Amino acid sequence: MYTHHNNALTLNDVNTRVRLKGFVAKRRDLGNLVFIDLRDREGITQLAFDADNDLKSIAQALKNEYVIDIEGTVRERTSKNPNLTTGDIEIDVDKVVVLNTAAQPPLLIQDDTDALEETRLKYRYLDLRRPVLQKLMRLRHQMMRATRAFLDEEGFIEFDTPVLTASTPEGARDYIVPSRIHKGEYYALPQSPQLFKQLLMVSGFEKYYQIAKCFRDEDLRSDRQPEFTQIDLEMSFVDQQTVIQTSERLVKHIMQTVAGKPFDAAFKRMTYHDAMRDYGTDKPDTRFGMLLKDLSDILKKTDFNVFKSVLETGGSVQAIAVKGGASAYSRKAIDALTEEAKKHGAKGLAFLKFQKGISGSVAKFLSAEETDAIQSRTDATEGDLVLIVADTPAVVRKSLGHLRNHIAKTQNLIDDDVYDFTWIVDWPMFEYDEETKRYYTLHHPFTRVIDQHKSSFVDKPLDALAYCYDLVVQGQELGGGSMRIHEQTMQQSVFSVLGLTEAEQRRRFGFFTDALTYGTPPHGGIAFGFDRFVMLLGKTKNIRDVIAFPKTASAQCLMTGAPSSIDADQLTVFKPDTPDKTDV
Repeated sequence: MYTHHNNALTLNDVNTRVRLKGFVAKRRDLGNLVFIDLRDREGITQLAFDADNDLKSIAQALKNEYVIDIEGTVRERTSKNPNLTTGDIEIDVDKVVVLNTAAQPPLLIQDDTDALEETRLKYRYLDLRRPVLQKLMRLRHQMMRATRAFLDEEGFIEFDTPVLTASTPEGARDYIVPSRIHKGEYYALPQSPQLFKQLLMVSGFEKYYQIAKCFRDEDLRSDRQPEFTQIDLEMSFVDQQTVIQTSERLVKHIMQTVAGKPFDAAFKRMTYHDAMRDYGTDKPDTRFGMLLKDLSDILKKTDFNVFKSVLETGGSVQAIAVKGGASAYSRKAIDALTEEAKKHGAKGLAFLKFQKGISGSVAKFLSAEETDAIQSRTDATEGDLVLIVADTPAVVRKSLGHLRNHIAKTQNLIDDDVYDFTWIVDWPMFEYDEETKRYYTLHHPFTRVIDQHKSSFVDKPLDALAYCYDLVVQGQELGGGSMRIHEQTMQQSVFSVLGLTEAEQRRRFGFFTDALTYGTPPHGGIAFGFDRFVMLLGKTKNIRDVIAFPKTASAQCLMTGAPSSIDADQLTVFKPDTPDKTDV
C-alpha cells in the first residue's frame, strides 16, 4: 500500500518517511539532478533524485506514464511551486520499483492536450487520466452522492426499473433489441422510466427515485448522448407546488453541498406564455436583457410591403434592441447575423440604427411615427441597433430567440458564475402540427390537464393548459416534470386527442390504463438531466466531458468500435427449450 495520495503532503510532513504510487507525469533531467512529477487521481508530488543518489540512473530511464512505487523522506523544496498543493515539498527518494512500463501515449496527459477529440475518444482510458477529466468524474460522483443523501433523508425509496421493456414511442425513436426466443418481436430500451415509476405509485410506495440510465435514438448535439442519466422522482398524494418545492430543495442541496453555492430565496417562476413572448423560447436565459418586443400593432397600417404582407397573413413582426450595437455591428457583421437568423427559418433580417439620426435597411420605408414608436417600444436609445424579423410567430420567436443568445455570447454579456434557476409553468397541454395534421403533447401524454380545463380539452385541445413545470438555468432545461393523469377516463381521452384509436390504446398502453382502475392515487414527478447538471457545475460545454465512456456525435464508441457487426450465430433464433450456450 501507499502512505499518502499525491496531493496530501505539506510542510507539516517534512522529515516524514512516505510511500507513494502513481504514474510518471513528467521527468526533468538536469544532469546532476532528476525530478519526477508523480501523479495519481488526487494530484502531483515532486520526486527528487540528487547527484549522489544511487537511484538517479533508474530515474533517468523512467518515461511518461510508467507506473512506479517509491519510498523516501519528505523535505522542503528550495524552488516552490505555488500552483500545486504539494508545491512546498518534495520527496528525497531512496527506493524505486517500476510496476509497469508504458508505450508512448498518443496524446498529452495534461489539461491542455492538443489531441483531436477523435483521438481522445479512441484512447479514452488515457484521456481520463487528464486531471481536468478526473476532476469532472469526481464532481459527478459527489453530485450523485449528494442526491442520494438528500432523497434518503426525504423518505424516498430507490428502485431499479427494467431496461428491456415494451416499445411505447412518443417523441424520440426507441432503441430496439430483437428477442432471441420470440422471433419477430422486440424489446425497447427505455427513453425514461415514466410508466414504471407511475406504476410504483399505483403500488403504494409513495416516494420513488432512481438515478436512471435512459436511451433515445435521436440526432445528437454537444449536450446530448444516445444513452444518458437522469435523476428520476415520483411522489403520491402531492400537488404541483409540493413537487416543485421538493425538487427545488434537492437542487439547492446539490448546489450547496457540491459547489458551495447557497440559494436562500425561492427560484423564480415564469409562465410558458411569458417565456415565449419575452425570450422566444421555453428555455429562457434570464442573465441578460434584450427581450423580444412585438411591433405588429405599430406596423398594422404600414406601407412597407414586406411587413404588410406578413401581418395580413397572420404573421408577426418583432424586434430586439442591441445596446451599443449601432457602432459595434458593421453591415458585414449584420449580414452574419442575418445568416444566423436564417438558420432558424427567418427569410431575412431588417435593422434600424439609432445613431445621429435613423438609418438601416428599412429606415426609408417606415414613417417617422413608426420609427419613433419602434424606438419607444424597444427602449432603444442613441447608439443602439434594433433587429427585426417578420414571419410566422413561431419563426419569429425561434430566430430572434437564437439571435439574442448568439449576440450575448459573442458580446460577452453573460456571467457563467450566475445561476438563474427559473421554473417555467402553465404549459399548453397540446400543440398542432400542420404537416402531420395531428395533435401532440408538449410534455408527454401522461400529463394531467389543469382542473379548469378537464371538461373542455377534448373539444378545445389548444386552449387546454397542463400541470407541467420545467426548471431552466443558463438557457438550458435542467429538468422537467408534471402532475400525472390518475384516472383511466382522462388518460383515454388524452390518447384520443392524440389520434390513437381504442385498439391502438389497448395494444400499446392497455397494461397501464388497466392499472389506473385499481385505486391510483394523485401523483406527480420530475426528471433532471444528470449529465447536463454535471456540465453546469463543471463549466464545460460538451456533455462528453462528464461521461466516462461517451459516444461521438454520430453515436459511435471509437474505443470499442460500437456499433459493430456480430457473428451470424448470435443472430440465430433458438427454440425456447434450447439451453443457452453459457449454461452448457
